[in-house]
Amino acid sequence: MMKKAVVVLLGLMVLVSCAEKVVEEPENLIPQDQMIEILYDLSILSAAKSGAKRQFDDAHIDVMGFIYTKYNIDSTQFAESDLYYASLPTEYQKIYQNVEAMLERKKDTLEAISKRLNDSIREANLERRDSLQLVKEKRVGKKKVATDSL
Repeated sequence: MMKKAVVVLLGLMVLVSCAEKVVEEPENLIPQDQMIEILYDLSILSAAKSGAKRQFDDAHIDVMGFIYTKYNIDSTQFAESDLYYASLPTEYQKIYQNVEAMLERKKDTLEAISKRLNDSIREANLERRDSLQLVKEKRVGKKKVATDSL
């Protein structure tokens, strides 16, 4: 019986210690709409850096430094704002859903541009092939006329 009481007491202590703790709103809280923009840019830059790490390193591009400069914030302000929003799970989820929606729109736009570009390249190649075929046919026609006249 005593062991059960200790286990239950420890379980309750763990649950209470893991309960959602709301972090106080920092004085220089980054507004939610700006936080969405920051996280969007950060995800784009992080993806680009993972695909071209050497080029980023060669160019001495610091992703976080770029973000801080672009949005006129510092690392502390970003960390405190991120921690605050993370302490509000529903707000944090909304922020990331907005970022995801922005990324999806950008992806759709880039795919549409890529499709149009591929279509125009394919069309240009067909036109080129057709014009080369016409040139060949003219050459064959001239040779035939020359041999017929002999």
